[in-house]
Amino acid sequence: MLKITSKQLEVTAPILERIEGQFEKLTRHDIQLINPHVIITQEKQLFKIESSVGLPSGELFAQAKNENLYAAITAMGKKLEKQLNRLTHKPQAQRHVSPTAETNDDFEYDYKEETAA
Repeated sequence: MLKITSKQLEVTAPILERIEGQFEKLTRHDIQLINPHVIITQEKQLFKIESSVGLPSGELFAQAKNENLYAAITAMGKKLEKQLNRLTHKPQAQRHVSPTAETNDDFEYDYKEETAA
């Protein structure tokens, strides 16, 4: 269940739909999202969006600021999606394992020295 906290701002239906849409993109990775929480604050001309999401393997946190509230929500969603993508594909990357050359022991080469007469 998504929890939205707003300071000095009323959360309207379009804002709620945009935030839920960003979290729908995260559910495509088939990972259980634990207690997603979004905090919306307005600082003078800027909107600040913070989000924290628990995962079985850790926690995601993203924050975005923008003059446009919807652009800030989208930026926050992209940051969360990038972090989640990195976590889900980390085991496949295996950057720590160096590639080894395959040796084929079945190969035989008969070297015949030919001399010119």
